[in-house]
Amino acid sequence: MAPPRSSRAAFVLLGGVQVTLIFTLAAVAVPLPGIGVEFGVRREELILLSAAYGLTFAGLLLFGGRLADRYGGRRALTAGLLVFGVASAAAPLAPGYDALLAARFAQGAGAAVIAPAAMAVLRTVFPSSAAYGGAMATWGGLSILGATAGNLLSGVISALLSWRWAFAVPLAVTVAALALAPRVLPPAVEPHSAGNGPGHPARPRLDLPGALLATAGLASASYGLVLTDAWPWTSGRVLGPLVAGVVLLVLFVGVERRAPDPLLPPRFLLDRRRALGLAATALTAAGTATVFVLFSLHLQDERGWSALRTSTAFVPFAVALLASSRVAGRLIGRRGAPAVTGAGLAVGAAGLVLLALPGMNDTVPYAYGLLPGFVLLAAGVAASFAGAAVLATDRVPAERTGLAGGVHNTAMETGPTVVFALVLGVGGDTASLAVTAALFGTAALALRLARA
Repeated sequence: MAPPRSSRAAFVLLGGVQVTLIFTLAAVAVPLPGIGVEFGVRREELILLSAAYGLTFAGLLLFGGRLADRYGGRRALTAGLLVFGVASAAAPLAPGYDALLAARFAQGAGAAVIAPAAMAVLRTVFPSSAAYGGAMATWGGLSILGATAGNLLSGVISALLSWRWAFAVPLAVTVAALALAPRVLPPAVEPHSAGNGPGHPARPRLDLPGALLATAGLASASYGLVLTDAWPWTSGRVLGPLVAGVVLLVLFVGVERRAPDPLLPPRFLLDRRRALGLAATALTAAGTATVFVLFSLHLQDERGWSALRTSTAFVPFAVALLASSRVAGRLIGRRGAPAVTGAGLAVGAAGLVLLALPGMNDTVPYAYGLLPGFVLLAAGVAASFAGAAVLATDRVPAERTGLAGGVHNTAMETGPTVVFALVLGVGGDTASLAVTAALFGTAALALRLARA
């Protein structure tokens, strides 16, 4: 049975916001060289600018989830949209590098509150487990759709207008969301009336020490991994932030074990289905990001394509992704989330193999070398993301929905950083794709064995 019209409208609004958050992550990827020329900045400064949004986004997601659980998804969503909107208005007006960098950091902070809050609101829109599971099956593919749109549109907008106009998209969506939310979304409710039973605190504590350690640790470790694109692992530039991040995360684990109301309860990750869903989310996001980065560079550097032509090369990927996402949701209802996730990873692995072998050969035409791999990968990641989103959020109490959203999005944001840094160290682009395909296949096998 189809959901009520009001539920569909709410899902469209929240889904549009989620797509925009990931779109914004990729908004400066293609035009980054032009930004460097305009502001006259060095390579390492461009690396930081490229990573700034993702650093605060990933680092603050757990805290953003706790804010949603404490103050309610609707209130947290509004606050995050205000921060995100102001930063999105400031970014295109930036007179120099420092102002643009600050705006990107602020955008990421706002996004870190919005993403888990949107999932918390989604739980109130679809209160039954079956309806919420169906919504999450579709929700799982929205992020990869946003990443694809970001790579496509940022190149087109930069070529036709200016990189500054790419920020018109998140600004327009934010204004529309703030205007439509009072009409479309359920009214804000007190968190203690949204499902907490007797004996539970009305509002979870914020756990500021845990939040500071998690944010600083994730941001520092992620930045160290990002720098491996320009410097070797043994470089002090890499080891400094990487070691600091690991130490802070170890301290975070110690603090959480002793906290009366921890930011991330250790038992939350012990559920096997949830752990498998989070691992599949991280790996699928990583594989897709690896393909986008490697082929954006390959098509421009090896085949001499323009940024605009490179962006259009991913159009079939986007079309296949949209078509496959609709099918994936129905398959989950029939076959179950673990089976669909495993099958998606296996199909994605096949697509990566095709991209690694004929795809990287610049003498092979696009229609034979790249197109089949793009279509297969899109079909695989659509199924994997849909199933993994259900696994990661299944059986979560209503009062922990914000936490689940924060953890799910953290896996999605940190997965590409970690896996991409690791696979690039194995050799050339073909080897990197082959290793990523092997990881997809291993994860698919693990899901198969887990079901057995």
